[in-house]
Order: sequence, then C-alpha cells, then structure tokens
Amino acid sequence: MPYKLRLDKLLSNQGYGTRSEARAALRGGRVTVNGETERDGARYVDPALDIIALDGERVDAAPAPAVMMNKPAGVVTSTDDRHNKVVIDLLPAIWRARGLKPVGRLDIDTTGLLLFTDDGDLAHRLITPKRKVGKLYRAVLDAPVTDEDIAVFEAGAPMRGYTAMPAKLERDPSADAVALVTVHEGRYHQVKLMFASRGRSVLSLERLAIGPVRLDPALQPGACRALAPDEESALRESCGAADRNAGR
Repeated sequence: MPYKLRLDKLLSNQGYGTRSEARAALRGGRVTVNGETERDGARYVDPALDIIALDGERVDAAPAPAVMMNKPAGVVTSTDDRHNKVVIDLLPAIWRARGLKPVGRLDIDTTGLLLFTDDGDLAHRLITPKRKVGKLYRAVLDAPVTDEDIAVFEAGAPMRGYTAMPAKLERDPSADAVALVTVHEGRYHQVKLMFASRGRSVLSLERLAIGPVRLDPALQPGACRALAPDEESALRESCGAADRNAGR
C-alpha cells in the first residue's frame, strides 16, 4: 500500500527545517519532485516512489522507524509541559526532527515500554480498544492477588462510572504481591483503578509489552532504540496497519 505524505510535512519530518521553512524553500523553487520543480507544499508524495531533492541533493524520504523507550519515572508522556520534563526531551534530535510522537500515555510515575511513531494510523490502531491490542503491565501491590481478583478482572472490574473491559490478571512467580495484568484499553489511571476496586494499592507499575513488542531488557531508563524490522512488522500486523517498509 502506498504511503503518502504532504511534501512540506515530509521535508520538516526529515529535519529540513520547520514547516514554514520548508514551504519557503518550496516557494523559492529549491525543491524538485521527480526532476520537476515543485512549489506546492500541500502536494502529496510517496516516499517509496517519488524522488525528492532540495537544492539538488536527494532527500532521504524513508519513513521514520517506530521507536521504543524505557520510560523512567518522573517524566510526563507529552510533547510539552511547563513544569515537568517530557518524554520527547529524551529522544535523539534526529527523531524529534522527524516528528515522532508517543503512542498513548503512561502516568508520570509509571515506567516501562513507550512507543513512538510518526504514523498516526498506526498509533490510533494501537490505542483503540476495538483492535484489542494487549498492553502488559507488572504491578507491585500492597497485598497478594487472590483467585477472586483474577475472576473479577476477567469479568470486567468496576471502575469510576463504568466497567472495564475484561482483563487478564496473573500472579508473578517472582513474589506474592506482584501481578501481571493485560488490558486492551488505555483509560486514565486504569490499572491503578482496577486494583483499587479490589482494595489494592499499586506501589509501582511498569509496562512490559504492547502487542507482540516487549520492552528490551538492555534499555536503561530513559534510553530508546528503533524497532527492528521484524518487531515493527509484527506490531503492524497485530493491529492491521499496513507495513510502510514493505518492498523497500
């Protein structure tokens, strides 16, 4: 399936200035598409098929990779915050320039796997409950998990004004008061509220996986890396998103 993007956005995402600077370069006749001068930033191009050049030098227009981060505590899942450090600050400059955004949110004190992409369709598919992409968390609790807790999670835990979708709750063999929970939603404080409905407090929470992609244990808190091609392909397959790297 072709992957098309506005020309001004593509140039900005690839690190060739802001959107306004990209449009200025286009108006100035500095950009060509397939050898022809192009001045319209709203034109849609296919990075897999079209040859794009700025000042005679070819632009590497391959789509940005999906990226995983081991989010540390104390950092906000946002692109901007007046009072706290944000996850975007932890990305290398080249990925910030290419417009990568976090997929969903983790609470400021929740750690673990956070994905980034510039593909809005992929991000939406991973977040929406309709696609049933599982998110696996490891929760340290103030009391052990009971068989009744497991049954309630499986049926749908009652929360503030609604009932959560069925979730899988398991005991972590590492310790009595550690649980593994898989949810298919991303509501605010969801995992904490689900345990609160059972009279449990979550002492710490870490996300271990999104769909088939697991947090790389070699990543230190705050570190990130691009997904390997097989990881990104599996991720896209899990939510029905087209593979933008197919055929490259």
